[in-house]
Amino acid sequence: MRRTMLTLPAAGLLAASLAACGDGPAEAEGLDVVAAFYPLAFAAEQVGGEHVDVTNLTPAGQEPHDLELQPSDIAAIEAADHIVYLEGFIPQVDAAIAEYAPDKALEVGSVVDRIDYDDTEALEEDHDHGETEEADHAEEEEDHDHDHAEGGDPHIWLDPIRYAAVGEAIAEALTGVDEANAEDYTAGAESFTAALAELDAEFTEGLADRASDDIVTSHAAFGYLADRYGLHQIAIAGLSPDQEASSQRMAEIAHFVEAHGVTTVFFETLASSAIADTIAAETGARTAVLNPLEGLTEADGENADYFSVMRDNLAALQTALGAA
Repeated sequence: MRRTMLTLPAAGLLAASLAACGDGPAEAEGLDVVAAFYPLAFAAEQVGGEHVDVTNLTPAGQEPHDLELQPSDIAAIEAADHIVYLEGFIPQVDAAIAEYAPDKALEVGSVVDRIDYDDTEALEEDHDHGETEEADHAEEEEDHDHDHAEGGDPHIWLDPIRYAAVGEAIAEALTGVDEANAEDYTAGAESFTAALAELDAEFTEGLADRASDDIVTSHAAFGYLADRYGLHQIAIAGLSPDQEASSQRMAEIAHFVEAHGVTTVFFETLASSAIADTIAAETGARTAVLNPLEGLTEADGENADYFSVMRDNLAALQTALGAA
C-alpha cells in the first residue's frame, strides 16, 4: 500500500513541531546538506568531505521516482544549510523546496547542457550518421532548449563530464554558505573531477574497439551515456521505469534486436526485468544489468559506490558490444 503524504503546509507545521521537541540545538559537525537522491548525495559527499553531513532523501533500494516525502523529510529540508536536487525528477521534492527552502537550493540541471529524450531514443533502421546528417543534427541541437525539463532525459550523472560540472557547482554553492572552507570545497571538486576524467578515459578506451553501437535498454535512462560515447540507445519503454511498452513497440524492438544482431537486452536493479526478459526470450538474446545509478541496492555490494558501479556498467557494455 502506498503511503499517504501530508499536504506540504500540514507537513511543515508538523516539522516545526518536531524541531521544537528535544533538549535544544545539537552541535553540528558540518554543514547539513540534503540531497534528493544518490548521485547528488555522493557528489556532495565527495566535494564537501569532512565539512558536510549529507542526508539522502531517497532510501537505499527505493526507486526515486516513487519517493513520497515524510514529515521528517520536510523537517530536514527546512533545517538544511543547503539542498541539492534535480528539478522534475522527484516532484514532491520540487514542491517542498519551493515552499520551504527556495533560497538555499542548487538545481543541478541548470549547470549542464541537457539533451531531450528523442535525441537518443529514436528507433532507426539506419543510424550510421554521415557528415551531412551530423551537420543537420548539430543544427537541430542548436535549436533545442537544453534547460527545458519536459521530455528531457534527467540522468545527467551517467556522463562523467557532465557529472563533474555538477561537482563544481556544488563546490561553488557550499562556498557561498561556508566561505571559510572555500579552498577545501574547491580541492574536493578538483579531486572529484580528476576521478571522473579517469573514468571517462576508461570508458573511451574500453569501448573504442566495439563491434556495435546498439544498446537495448528497458527504459530510456542512458541517453547521456550514449551521447558521450557515441552509442545508440534503443529503449523499450520511455523515461519512467514504470512506463509500459505497447505491444507494437515490443514487436519493433524484437525486430531490431534480430535484424541488428543485438546480443544483450539490458534491465536495471530498481525496476522489473519483465520486459527485458520477454524480448530476450523472443529473440534469443541474453539479459544483463545496466545500472542507471538512481540509487544503490544490496545487490550492488556493501562497498559499492558511483565509480564501482560505473565500472561494472563498462564491463557489461564491453561484453554486449563485443569490446571485451
